Amino acid sequence: MRNKVVERFLKYVTFDTTADPKNENCPSSKGQRVFANHLVEELKLLGLVDAHVDENSYVMATLKGNTQGIDTIGFISHLDTAPDITGKDVNPKIIENYDGKDIILNKDLNITTYVKDYPELAKFIGQDLIVTDGTTLLGADDKAGVAEIITAIEFLVNHPEIKHGDIKVGFTPDEEIGRGADLFDVEKFGAKYAYTIDGGILGELQYENFNAAGATIKIQGRNVHPGSAKNKMINALHVACEISEQFPKSERPETTEQYEGFYHLDEINGNVEEASMEYIIRDHDRDKFEQRKVYMRQVVEKLNEEYNGRITLELNDSYYNMKEKVEPVKFIVDIAKEAMEEVGIEPLIIPIRGGTDGARLSFEGLPCPNIFTGGLNFHSKNECISTNSMEKCVQLIVKIAENYSKK
Repeated sequence: MRNKVVERFLKYVTFDTTADPKNENCPSSKGQRVFANHLVEELKLLGLVDAHVDENSYVMATLKGNTQGIDTIGFISHLDTAPDITGKDVNPKIIENYDGKDIILNKDLNITTYVKDYPELAKFIGQDLIVTDGTTLLGADDKAGVAEIITAIEFLVNHPEIKHGDIKVGFTPDEEIGRGADLFDVEKFGAKYAYTIDGGILGELQYENFNAAGATIKIQGRNVHPGSAKNKMINALHVACEISEQFPKSERPETTEQYEGFYHLDEINGNVEEASMEYIIRDHDRDKFEQRKVYMRQVVEKLNEEYNGRITLELNDSYYNMKEKVEPVKFIVDIAKEAMEEVGIEPLIIPIRGGTDGARLSFEGLPCPNIFTGGLNFHSKNECISTNSMEKCVQLIVKIAENYSKK
């Protein structure tokens, strides 16, 4: 099982599926379509005759059940990788029996993953790790999830003695740029419950995530020759700095954890004449989330009084905390937790400090907790994944499918 999932994963990372937030098409990058087509053919070879990809690169397929009267469940991952760092020409390598020391990713470029920066690496001592060469993402987020789902499906195909109901498989484009659920047809998918395989380290089981919003702040400055600028120039860059200083340092991603929300300045561009700022707002608590949006509007309104309306704010919600939709059917979390324990995994039930396709799908009628892939340091050249954890994820998917037949 481990050899199969690793082999698949190493094949999948050769596809460049970097999402492009500036492209409004779906998918936002051609590589996602290429990857989707590859997966459909692979699923068909496994005997999933209805495997198909639609015009927007959503992949769906069904493994028919061998037992009647079982709820149809689904497993979902995403095709794309984050645009933070390129996912092109990925050159992975396997570190066998990791010794717990710093990992030299690229000696020539002096790129190293330091244990002091990533103390979670201690959990992987004695395991085999797949790492990058320090120049790209690895792509475990979420090609590991894709590989784990398909390997579990293959195992169930080859072991018909394992009882299960219909199992739906879904792979979405552009999750990393917040569009993964935009065109996902829940009714067509046909599952009653589902799980996204899109988490981090071994044992993660999540049914709470951030409420999320995105904000664009635009500043219209006034450029004047600096030699005669007194009482005339309005430097848009300085105004942007003033805005940034209105948000507490204690409420940034780098200073928060667990259930603590934040304001994150994700991007800033401009010059004296004009500037723009991209923020994301996050909080698990819905009331606090709404208060954060109110505060951002107040900041802009206050500074607009000083700068005569030169600042505009566009603020839009992205997704909400799935807990609201999963708690009424929390037995689907319990089934996953019990399955973990049965295959020797210690459940780690924690809130997601982010979001998944499952968050939005839960609000569209498909309750959808999130499960680990086994990876660490996503969206980073220091990304890595444990082959041991990948194998455990495959075992878990199989066990979840089996346990539904027993309920």
